[in-house]
Amino acid sequence: MKAPELLLPAGGLERMRAAFDYGADAVYAGTPRYSLRARNNEFAHLPILEQGISEAHARGKKFFLASNILPHNAKLKTYLADMEPIIAMQPDALIMADPGLIMKVREKWPEIPVHLSVQANTTNAWGVQFWQSIGIERIILSRELSINEIAEIRQQCPDIELEVFVHGALCIAYSGRCLLSGYFNHRDPNQGTCTNACRWDYKVHNTSDSDSGDAQLLRDFDFKHAQSLADESLLGPNEQQRHPLANKVYLIEEANRPGDMMPIMEDEHGTYIMNSKDLRAVEQVAKLAEIGVDSLKVEGRTKSVYYVARAAQVYRRAIDDAVAGKPFDYSLLAELEGLANRGYTTGFLERHQTQEYQNYLSGHSLSKQSQYVGKVTDIDADGWATIEVKNKFSVGDQLEIIHPSGNQIIRLEQMTRKGYPIEVAAGNGFEVKIPQMQGKDKALIARIMMQNEAV
Repeated sequence: MKAPELLLPAGGLERMRAAFDYGADAVYAGTPRYSLRARNNEFAHLPILEQGISEAHARGKKFFLASNILPHNAKLKTYLADMEPIIAMQPDALIMADPGLIMKVREKWPEIPVHLSVQANTTNAWGVQFWQSIGIERIILSRELSINEIAEIRQQCPDIELEVFVHGALCIAYSGRCLLSGYFNHRDPNQGTCTNACRWDYKVHNTSDSDSGDAQLLRDFDFKHAQSLADESLLGPNEQQRHPLANKVYLIEEANRPGDMMPIMEDEHGTYIMNSKDLRAVEQVAKLAEIGVDSLKVEGRTKSVYYVARAAQVYRRAIDDAVAGKPFDYSLLAELEGLANRGYTTGFLERHQTQEYQNYLSGHSLSKQSQYVGKVTDIDADGWATIEVKNKFSVGDQLEIIHPSGNQIIRLEQMTRKGYPIEVAAGNGFEVKIPQMQGKDKALIARIMMQNEAV
């Protein structure tokens, strides 16, 4: 079995280095002005971008640049001139979505490989064949495909690279084609300025306060049973199982906009503004590798160094185990629990979890969760490490020392601050020292959570 490429996000040099240190084969970052990540993008500064590409190549790694905006006419006027110095830096590929921009890049720089962005929503073999016919080297398949559909595309399109997302945020729209941010904030997601409006905290209100039974009726209605009836063809061909309140208008109120009510519709399938869970497909890595997927991609260009390092390390192990023919290690599920997430799902890849997955989550995973608490910035000759604290931890805690050479769990016996013993590192902004950290330069530190603790 060929090992697929492990592709991690890099919003800056530190995150890029962490991705490579912990097992990534390649990283991707957004080009200034022309990608879907305008926020928190250190590579918007051309000297830093050039340094990042140079460092990646010096390590034998790849650096892909997302130029996947769906531009309005105004940006066409500057695009080719702005891309000139970037192409000269020799990125390994451009990730693109807009047919017009692809056409112009292919005309002006035919030597630069182009990968088709997930924004292009490629969902079938004919679509892959079309893009291949105009010189695209890799297709990033739509997130809405199942593993079986990916396998079918691979069989029908054997001689083009395929890339699949395996971890990170999912959109409530079709692979990122969302209007919420533009509607609420006048910041267009497809121009790189998404405010993640789908992930805000919303409350649902009835239009009629007098109908106090509506809320209880919403809670009591069995959506899954209604859908299963339809799936099993127990309803007549012209019948539909409708929610009793389907014709009513409801309002949503966002937590930071009290009193600003926005109308929504509700039917038997639920409410149409939702906060999607995050994708976690580490259990599916072996299947995707067996199919022949060329690249497994983690989403998260605005996430932390810890997120990048931990995700790279976990998916690296999953890939290496799959290639070696080892069974899936269910402890990897727990290691991803400590990352910032809104609950996990396998998205559209598989409709049902394995029994082992369910057993692990219920019996083990919750007891092994961890929280990122700091990073090593320096180690003195006696092995005392200076820790830049991110979250609270204390003497007596179990800490996981996360390092490219291998992870280690210790119980913290002592800690100092400014030369004095202390019991608690209070939180973000503190610097403390802990002993016996020889050889753990630039390590990340997570606290092992107790079973009844909330992360």
